[in-house]
Amino acid sequence: MPPKRILWVDDEIDLLRPHLMFLQARGYHVDAIPNGDDALALLRERPYDLVLLDEQMPGRRGLEVLEILRREDPHARVVMVTKSEEDRTMNEAIGRRVDDYLVKPTSPRQVLSVVTRILEGSSIRQQQAAQDFAARYPRLSVGAQDASTPHEFAEVFTELSDWHIRLEKAGEEGLLDTVRSLMVDLRRDFGTWVLKEYPRWMKEGEDRPLLSVDLVREFVLPWLGDDPVFFVILDCMRLDQWRAMKPLLAPLFEIEESYHYSILPTATPYARNAIFSGMYPDQIAERNPSWWDRSDDEGSLNAFEDRLLIDQLKRLTGRDVPVHYEKIFSDRDGDQVRARVNSALKTPGTVVAMVFNFVDLMTHGRSESPILMEVAKDEAALRDLTRSWFERSTAFGVLKEAARAGHRVVLTTDHGSILCQRPTTVFARRDATSNLRYKFGQDLRAEDASTAMLTKDEKDLRFPAGKLGTTYLIALEDHFFVYPTKLREYQARYRNSFLHGGISPEEMIVPVACLTPRGASY
Repeated sequence: MPPKRILWVDDEIDLLRPHLMFLQARGYHVDAIPNGDDALALLRERPYDLVLLDEQMPGRRGLEVLEILRREDPHARVVMVTKSEEDRTMNEAIGRRVDDYLVKPTSPRQVLSVVTRILEGSSIRQQQAAQDFAARYPRLSVGAQDASTPHEFAEVFTELSDWHIRLEKAGEEGLLDTVRSLMVDLRRDFGTWVLKEYPRWMKEGEDRPLLSVDLVREFVLPWLGDDPVFFVILDCMRLDQWRAMKPLLAPLFEIEESYHYSILPTATPYARNAIFSGMYPDQIAERNPSWWDRSDDEGSLNAFEDRLLIDQLKRLTGRDVPVHYEKIFSDRDGDQVRARVNSALKTPGTVVAMVFNFVDLMTHGRSESPILMEVAKDEAALRDLTRSWFERSTAFGVLKEAARAGHRVVLTTDHGSILCQRPTTVFARRDATSNLRYKFGQDLRAEDASTAMLTKDEKDLRFPAGKLGTTYLIALEDHFFVYPTKLREYQARYRNSFLHGGISPEEMIVPVACLTPRGASY
């Protein structure tokens, strides 16, 4: 690689010879210019990787040179160097997008530190990420192979997700392939483990992780009192999507992270009802038979979430807890949503329950839209798109207002999603449900039995009793179901789609974040 080129603009350049020599000794090519006009002329002739710009010079001041430079080259990297310690000068420089700011006198080592961070920071971070992963890989690999408890699987999955994010940002494609390979192995082992353990969790309830049915009791109940509490669910949010959004919330809240396992199927009609009710599907159907129509349609099965939450809170507390419920499909009505929430907060002890469906709608819509498929073509792109939405969303606006008002928030999701690559053929009658990751119906079977969980005992899933001969089929790993009559059409249409409803760490192990406003005391 040719040496990085630095242009230092300072009318006292002769006094800076030790600094120039220090940088040159570290392999940088440094040109020195005593005034702004000559610097601009030189910058128009040849590119420089970094400009060190003095503020107080005869003729054009540094800020004037910066203004012209920004117009001509908006992406030029500039460090302002000045004798002035006035806040006004610093704020003006920052407002014009300097990359850093140094106050004279500076030592050669200080200058080198800033230059290294700006010019070499990305490659240093890449090298450090590679070294850290190489050091961690042996123990991570063993941990993935030996995982046998809910906590161990969650711990390995969380670390692999974090490595995927860090190595992707560092551009370490080779090591990313290693992470993907470990994740494939983890999915396989996780599926085998869930097949064995999940029916036991449903029947015995021993040694099981926190499930959807436990969320309100474990996280919302301890915060009930005179102050309002927010309970926010971002539908279909993966762990890595949460990690992409977390830095936006960190300046506002102290964040305590945890996780829960979504019940099966990992789909809204089951997992989200379990969250709001604190009950399994068979219990909901027994208490409210008219609310259970044996379909997998979200519109009909998730029409009573507010009632389910009110009933659960009364069971847990023995009193009527005021609840304000909002389900938001679009940010177009954001002002009205915030107005209704602010009105509800006037009632002491209110639980403000909010469901935001954008992530789920985006995930579903991606399968049908070539544009969305291109924009969110993989996990990294989906994370970026989710963060971009969240930053401008009604959800973030509500959370910022909650932080300012000192209200605590429980933020979670009902289930995640997985990028599905492998179709598996299923044979079914016409009464089978339509989901691509789970199906219920009579005489269901998968062509390859190893690709799905199959049971005829509704108690394995805590489902209400179905028709005689009903079979329950739930996809494992990254498989999705296709019918033999439309095999090629469904393969082409849904391969590389983010789907949910099945058994994988991405769908089942999902985040819970308890958010306490910074500076608040309770």
